[in-house]
Amino acid sequence: MAGQGKISARQKMINLMYLVFIAIMAMTVAPEVLSAFGLMEEKFEKANEVTTDMNTKLLANLDTKGKENPKEFAAASNRAKQVSIASDKFYRFIDGQKKDILRMGGYEADATTGRLPFEKMKKGDKLDEKWFTGDRLTKEGDKVIAAIEQYKKEIKDILGIDQYYTKFIENFDKKFDITEVRDSEGVTKKWLDYHFKGFPSIASYTKLTAMQNDVKVTQADLNNLFLGNAAVEATSLDKYKAIVLADKSAFFAGEKFQGRIVIGKYANVPPTDLIVNGKEYDVSKVIDSTGAARVDFNVGNVGEHKIEGQFTFLENGEELPIKIEGNYVVVPRPNSATISADKMNVVYRGVSNPMTISFAGVPDNKVRASAPGLSGSGGKYVMKPQSGREVKISVTGTLDDGSTASDSKTFRIKDLPKPLGAFNGQNGAKLPRNNVEIGKLSASFGDDFDFSLPLNITSFTMKVPGKPSVNCSGNRLSPAAKTALRSARRGDIVQFINIKAKATGTSVRIKTVTPVVIELAN
Repeated sequence: MAGQGKISARQKMINLMYLVFIAIMAMTVAPEVLSAFGLMEEKFEKANEVTTDMNTKLLANLDTKGKENPKEFAAASNRAKQVSIASDKFYRFIDGQKKDILRMGGYEADATTGRLPFEKMKKGDKLDEKWFTGDRLTKEGDKVIAAIEQYKKEIKDILGIDQYYTKFIENFDKKFDITEVRDSEGVTKKWLDYHFKGFPSIASYTKLTAMQNDVKVTQADLNNLFLGNAAVEATSLDKYKAIVLADKSAFFAGEKFQGRIVIGKYANVPPTDLIVNGKEYDVSKVIDSTGAARVDFNVGNVGEHKIEGQFTFLENGEELPIKIEGNYVVVPRPNSATISADKMNVVYRGVSNPMTISFAGVPDNKVRASAPGLSGSGGKYVMKPQSGREVKISVTGTLDDGSTASDSKTFRIKDLPKPLGAFNGQNGAKLPRNNVEIGKLSASFGDDFDFSLPLNITSFTMKVPGKPSVNCSGNRLSPAAKTALRSARRGDIVQFINIKAKATGTSVRIKTVTPVVIELAN
């Protein structure tokens, strides 16, 4: 009788090491993902530099106006200085956390380019140890939350109860909301845990730079509000500013920037009507204190889209329409990381291997993929491997400017695995003689094989102790096999060997099925 037996200590250790190996591979983040976070970090950093310069100029402008016209601008100038102090203090605190990430991970910027080693910043365990202990925050983690709360309190204290800033405070609270978060599995987590625990170092570093950007933008918004709250309309050119109008709101690397630079100023004049992309808005609800319209609509599919509409103002008793024209580009949302084990890029011969193929930032209808045995479109493809041991899939994406970008990936082609045999759904079992006589053989690829590929037994050989082997067709015992079975004794081992099978829907040769043994119970 074939028994299972107990697993040895050595085998247990081998199984454990295999599980750990698989877990390590699953957690390996692709270099492209780390680089993507790094590029985002650089963009936020550059935006922070620009906004810092703008804030410096706005603050100097308010200071000058406060001295020249203290009655109208002194209070606004004083508030702006207090906001600058609070923002700079919080900004430096975040900067200290970023430096700790680099120090703890041993990361240094390139001496020539100044760029951080994005693709090496994959581990986040040092930051986890600094901020978290089990399900709680460490003292350092508590300091981060306390710093955010302190910054929010200081800004609100500066603005006071002035109703003019009600809308700003509402948006400010949303921007720095650190309440608990419910994840995709319905588990409630602390804000710091949800956004930083278990992430690669570059991801946490980028999120902190993004928070610094929120600080700079907050300061810029308030400086503009302070100026708008006390500004006096005038027609002199020093009231105007250069405004950059890009032809589209997103560009691919390598493209030329195209747009217009005009001289203008923001009008604090409420319109009587506003229509954007065919939708009419209630101007009493969407126009903010600066005269800007805050609109929202579904951005649509990936690709370039137009914004069209019309402002309507009342001037000298007559309606004055002003056209709204613009465009924007929708790129895919980064909703998942690319995690892959390079040694497992495999497709199976003889089955239809489903594939999702896309190109970041390019609509599916502008992506073309080709390879021997590949078919499909719109991001969904099927690979039916042909001859050889490897297949290379080439992908080309057409960008908005007509240029193309290409990439490729090689997959190993593997034959179908060896099927597992069973008799009446069992192997190594003890069955009554009658059950064996009327039973049947079956085969499958096992639970670890992810494709549905039914198998049919075409022939097999049955061997009873002391009797010649009997060849059978199909999946049941032949009359000769039943006769041989009746001569067997209780406790004899009946073997089913040389089991042949065919798969439905494919002509690929199936490997010989693993043998099946049954012990007679009577």
